[in-house]
Amino acid sequence: MNAGMLLAMFITWETEGSPRYVSMEPNQSIAYISDIGAQGLRPLFIAGCTVTCVFLDLSFAAERWLRHTGRLAKNMGIAEKVLSGLSIIFAIGGACGLVLLSIFDTVRHPNLHDGFLLLFIAGYVISAIFICAEYQRLGVHFRQHRILRASFWMKLFFIIIEIFLAAVFIGTGYTGHTSIAAVFEWIIALIFTFYVFTFFVDLLPASRDHQNLTNLEVGHVDGAMRERSGNGYAVDGGRGFDGATDGIQTEERPKPPVAQNY
Repeated sequence: MNAGMLLAMFITWETEGSPRYVSMEPNQSIAYISDIGAQGLRPLFIAGCTVTCVFLDLSFAAERWLRHTGRLAKNMGIAEKVLSGLSIIFAIGGACGLVLLSIFDTVRHPNLHDGFLLLFIAGYVISAIFICAEYQRLGVHFRQHRILRASFWMKLFFIIIEIFLAAVFIGTGYTGHTSIAAVFEWIIALIFTFYVFTFFVDLLPASRDHQNLTNLEVGHVDGAMRERSGNGYAVDGGRGFDGATDGIQTEERPKPPVAQNY
């Protein structure tokens, strides 16, 4: 959803001839995402931010529940549970920042918008730090789960890159290089889309385990039916392979007429 929203906003701005909005600085040639989202695409901007936050926070909650129930690698101690809880709290803070910055746009509420933008970036970066700490501890207990290690490195990449890009974004924006800052804002948003994708990787083992469990149950049922058939039970009137009825009275079926030579 986030990637689709960003693509629709950028294409719209380009197809309209890269217009200059009232919220843009005099020397700014590239629009911020917020500049486009404060204009005609404001409903799309609000809806896209809201849906992204809802599904991402549901992913956090689903992961916590699946670890609690054992469908994913379980937290082995209190520390992992505390880290998981803190990651959810800061993710909710980041989600609130993203939704509120889309509502309080840069044209009507520029100061509030900038504050919520910082809340969004800081909330999700700090949340990712706590997730990495949790995964590092889980990796000690579950070294055989390579997907934990892969997810850890993807989220660590997100943390390092986003902190660097956020610093460049803030620095170029406050020094008047607004077009450069706008480019970095688009890059930050795209990398956040990559971060959202990492949670699909986290939840993938649970779906595989569910499919394996379903296949196992089907295999048990099929095996039981074969074992029953091997013991002389059959569906056809209770008659076994040896012709015995195992004490079950069955109705004699009429025999077909014997062919005769006329």
